Amino acid sequence: MDRLDGVALFTGGGRGIGAKIARELADAGMRLAVSARSRDEVEAVAAEIGGLAVVADVSQRMDIERMVSEVKSELGPIDLLVANAGRNVVEPNAWDIDPDEWWNVLEVNVFGVYLCCRTVVPGMLARGRGRIVITGSGAAYLPHSGSTAYSTSKAAVWRFGNVLADQLEGRIPVFVISPGLVKTEMTKRAPDDAPWTPPEAAPRLVRALASGRFDRLSGRYLHAEHDPPEELERRIDEILANDLNTIRLQR
Repeated sequence: MDRLDGVALFTGGGRGIGAKIARELADAGMRLAVSARSRDEVEAVAAEIGGLAVVADVSQRMDIERMVSEVKSELGPIDLLVANAGRNVVEPNAWDIDPDEWWNVLEVNVFGVYLCCRTVVPGMLARGRGRIVITGSGAAYLPHSGSTAYSTSKAAVWRFGNVLADQLEGRIPVFVISPGLVKTEMTKRAPDDAPWTPPEAAPRLVRALASGRFDRLSGRYLHAEHDPPEELERRIDEILANDLNTIRLQR
């Protein structure tokens, strides 16, 4: 397994997949700042891994700027941003949901990712070092993905990460990953016989991406279950040669 160093800032790390990835990065040797809106949850995870707990709402610009400033002050410059914070909403039909609830999903899942990236990228560029991992979802492209709010947000997040990778090409690698369908509070309504993804898949992929071994795949869409690190490493040249692991219009 990859051994890592440096400082990682992880949003949405209070529970579920986020907490598992935070534990993996801490186990790899990174100094970790874990952020979420729930103080009890984020402090519990931070205490477990010996990290820094930061309570913040990613949809609020002042919260993000305060969070990044606190991390730099307590741990040092940020080497890895994992923009994982996200939410879903129960949505029987698009016309039945409260508009404010619908919009807040995009505020958290899209605007929150933008704010986090916007705030950490200048420091990474100044130091000539850094990586960004954004949590996407198969809802960005799979048919019948349920909520229009969540699916719309994850399609936007993929496109944001893809374009950001172009803007930062050769300087800061950016990856969008799908953790797969993992049993968490967000997926509790899925049936027991759903195609569940092993919970260790996403943490292992993020740890590998943080190592730098996959920087050539910046801007690609990676799936935790279908792109395990050992197989992904063998496929790098094939992926680049055939323009794989991306979402394109093909005619």
